[in-house]
Amino acid sequence: MPRPAATVLLLRDTAAGVEVLMTRRSATASFAPGAYVFPGGGIDAADSAAFDIAARRPGQSDLRLTQAIAAIRESFEELGVLLARRADGSPVAPAEVTRLDRQAPFAAQCREHKLLLCADQVFVLAHWITDRDLSRRFDVPFLVARMPEGQAPVADEAEQFEPVWVRPADALARHQAGQFFMIFPTIRTLERMARFETVDAILAACASEQPLWTSCPRGALLQGAEVRYMEHEMPFGELALVCPDGQMLHHLDWRTDQPVPLLKNVMRMTAPNPGVMTGPGTNSYIVGDPDTGYVAIDPGPDEPEHLERIWRATGGDIRLIVCTHSHADHSPGARPLQALCKTRPPILGLPSAPTARPASEFTPERDLADGEKLQLAGSGRTHTLLVLHTPGHAANHLCLVLLEDGLLFSGDHVLNGSTTVVDPPDGDMTAYIDSLDRLAAACDQYRIEFILPAHGYVLGAAKTAIQALKAHRLQREARVLAAMRDRPHGSLEDWVELAYADTPPRMWPVAKRSLLAHVQRIEAMAAR
Repeated sequence: MPRPAATVLLLRDTAAGVEVLMTRRSATASFAPGAYVFPGGGIDAADSAAFDIAARRPGQSDLRLTQAIAAIRESFEELGVLLARRADGSPVAPAEVTRLDRQAPFAAQCREHKLLLCADQVFVLAHWITDRDLSRRFDVPFLVARMPEGQAPVADEAEQFEPVWVRPADALARHQAGQFFMIFPTIRTLERMARFETVDAILAACASEQPLWTSCPRGALLQGAEVRYMEHEMPFGELALVCPDGQMLHHLDWRTDQPVPLLKNVMRMTAPNPGVMTGPGTNSYIVGDPDTGYVAIDPGPDEPEHLERIWRATGGDIRLIVCTHSHADHSPGARPLQALCKTRPPILGLPSAPTARPASEFTPERDLADGEKLQLAGSGRTHTLLVLHTPGHAANHLCLVLLEDGLLFSGDHVLNGSTTVVDPPDGDMTAYIDSLDRLAAACDQYRIEFILPAHGYVLGAAKTAIQALKAHRLQREARVLAAMRDRPHGSLEDWVELAYADTPPRMWPVAKRSLLAHVQRIEAMAAR
């Protein structure tokens, strides 16, 4: 079990911006040796017994009060900084602080000197739970408080050394240059703090009594090195699926030469077609096991080595080939893959509509019906894929739900790290958003936890990801509408530079496709 602890970020305003107090840990420390950190440590039983000497604000729970007391105690023991005031409410004088013994019982001294701890001025910023793969784990609130005036930090020279005031951006730059070693939670906390301009702004953001974020990072291997990711970062969902207990086992390097196992019955084979529109490449998925045979989802482009790798990964036992839609990076490989198989598995999907571009023409051997179930079975195991018609990105777009495992194969409807292009006339923005709603409802109905997109890593928190994608689309639509009102006689070229000002201009030719889809949706709604 993670050990309860508390960390406090002591803050001050300067002409250059907010500064935070940090210290360097001992090179022989058992945890994060040599790292620059914020003061803090484990929560003791005495901390929860010190409520009588702590000021408490309305709404501050017993847990938050205990954490604040622990943080105040640790900052005093490690740095000689005391967040306290006299019984009459006046601030404790620096000379009074230096007379206290940092080695003696903390609460007893405060009672003797009639000091009231300023726990009401300590707020929770974030909640960290140490990575699952570490042998020593901590459950730590990162708290924030204003540095008391007149006091100066003095390190205990046992656990902490070299107290330094530093702007978050400067600490990050020095760490990047190899001059200021920090561990992952410290880095991510400073990255998020860097956007605040004043201490008041930070404290105001923390007024709700709830952490601004909660994280238990997950680790992986990338280019031979250990890396860690928070919940909002792209690889996190994949690590949650592949290493649910937090093992440091999964390689995140994109490989096209071999399949990547995601579950015992799910593999990903990425095609060697990286690019602006395809990201690291098109993900072909293989569902099944040796006893049931396999389904190949989105065989990808007609790339012989890629198709042969899919065939070899299945031992040639492909029972079905399913295309989520007809675009050139998804369906052209279907017939060549079929030709490799002695059993000639049927090619399933929906035919391209008349609105599809010539390069996206596709005719399956059998049309799939909305709500249809495709099933593999053998040795008492089954793998069932539910078909959902999800037009929007393409008129013939399908998603598939692996019912036994709560997985959604989203094709291009939901991607990781980017938003899909909705390109009229085959693409339709209203249909796209309606399909997002349908997928969100499916997450509840079928207990879908993970999304396996055609481009990018696996996404976790499936419904939340879908809802965030819809919110992003509607926010973009509001910007499109604002651009149209600002330039009522403008063209797509006029509107794109306003509605997609946050997008690199080199991407505007692609963005204009989705812009047109938004314009058509706006005009259709206005005509009702």
